[in-house]
Amino acid sequence: MSSLPSRPLPPGDSSLCILRTSAIGDVTHVVPLVRTLQAQAPATRLTWIVGKLERRLVGDLPGVEFVTFDKGKGREGMREVRQALADRRFDALLHMQVALRSNLLSLAVKADRRIGYDRARSKDLHGLFVNERIEARTGEHVLDAMASFIEPLGLKQTEVRWDMPVPDDAHAWAAEQLPGDAPTLLVSPMSSHTVRNWRVDRYAALIDHAMARGMRVALVGGPSEAERGLADAILGAVREAPLDLTGKDTLKRFMALLSRSAMILTPDSGPMHMANAAGVKVLGLHAASNPHRSGPYSDRRWCVDKYDAASRKFLGKPASEIPWGTKIEKAGVMDLVQVDEMVDRFEACAAHLRLPLVG
Repeated sequence: MSSLPSRPLPPGDSSLCILRTSAIGDVTHVVPLVRTLQAQAPATRLTWIVGKLERRLVGDLPGVEFVTFDKGKGREGMREVRQALADRRFDALLHMQVALRSNLLSLAVKADRRIGYDRARSKDLHGLFVNERIEARTGEHVLDAMASFIEPLGLKQTEVRWDMPVPDDAHAWAAEQLPGDAPTLLVSPMSSHTVRNWRVDRYAALIDHAMARGMRVALVGGPSEAERGLADAILGAVREAPLDLTGKDTLKRFMALLSRSAMILTPDSGPMHMANAAGVKVLGLHAASNPHRSGPYSDRRWCVDKYDAASRKFLGKPASEIPWGTKIEKAGVMDLVQVDEMVDRFEACAAHLRLPLVG
């Protein structure tokens, strides 16, 4: 089993299946790969096995057939995927997820070529479910690693383009919430990895600073009890309440809110990567994860990067001496990100955007 040499797909009509079901950020990283395939192999029929939630974000990409995997249904969810693909055979499968559940799900896909991760990035018996591997590399951003899945097909991603559709009704809703053209900062405070979240008082301090400078600020987040609780805690700590949209936006509505915003403050999370895809400047909070691997792909100038400090404090060595992709998800790790550092990045970004702030 190897990654080289590359072999193009059959000329003319060919078919390709992408298996990447989750999570929101990773699914966002796959979109440029889809755009590249559509540009460089336009005759290839694309089928994407994607998660139920994630389909709400990408399921309207033109020219792609989507097969939904509902992991909440357990074995029944896998059976539905098998039924949907029962009479199909593909020229190649891009098996882009290494978890055991995804490895088992890949058995629903009949494909002559099954392209998976290199050995270093494989786990949960991934190698048993593929017959080709991408080239082994380190030091890559997650998006670039995913882009390399088309290299065994003789293709290469040279342009990163998202252009994710946003429906008119989502734009209309966003315009009602954020009318006019006031410079807006979105605050998406929660990551699915809660240890990546900043302290409530620090979110409040940055919000207070932004609002004192004349910035319109809106809190955003999902409908979960945890997100509602975090939003309420922040609202209880600020001097003046920002607009609270927590639990009110859908994934598409969030994309529409981004189109009316200048910046977003967020830890490493799905909203970070959605914002980057929308071209919004990201004030990223990084200590538990390496921003060069999983931060906003296009522009990390406005992030605070304490990953090396976290490695030294919690692992006893610099980040350069730990395996690429190591997560330092230790209690208190985000305390390394100081308010004044984030204020500095806010001010630098505002000056870069030439925002008409006050004070």
